[in-house]
Amino acid sequence: MIKEEHKYSELTSKVIGCAMAVHRALGNGFQEVIYQRALAIEMSDQGLSFNREFEMPIYFKGQQIGTRRVDFLVEGVISVELKALIQLEDIHLAQAINYLEAYDLEVGLLINFGARSLEFKRVQNKKFKQKDQGNPKIP
Repeated sequence: MIKEEHKYSELTSKVIGCAMAVHRALGNGFQEVIYQRALAIEMSDQGLSFNREFEMPIYFKGQQIGTRRVDFLVEGVISVELKALIQLEDIHLAQAINYLEAYDLEVGLLINFGARSLEFKRVQNKKFKQKDQGNPKIP
């Protein structure tokens, strides 16, 4: 599952592994918040550092125009958006990419617990602006 050509591949693989463990134990059919709570427990057990429902500012032309809570911000670098839907659609993928661009994060995961088999997509921000000292918007 680890692809060296993808940035943060080892970390995203670890998060996906945690999601698989949760889905294996709970199956599908619960509300998103149930999976969010279970994933927090599993990621903590696996030693991952994360913020849950982390409020991030949204900018337009350099001005903050609002905020949005990301389901998880893992290790300060990966956005994780959870869904509990029968099927992921293109709009959910577009939303995950838009969040990466708005947060100025490079890599994210979109994970759907609602399908019979766990669905996950790795998303990348093609507009990412490399920073010397990491992302200053994230403590």
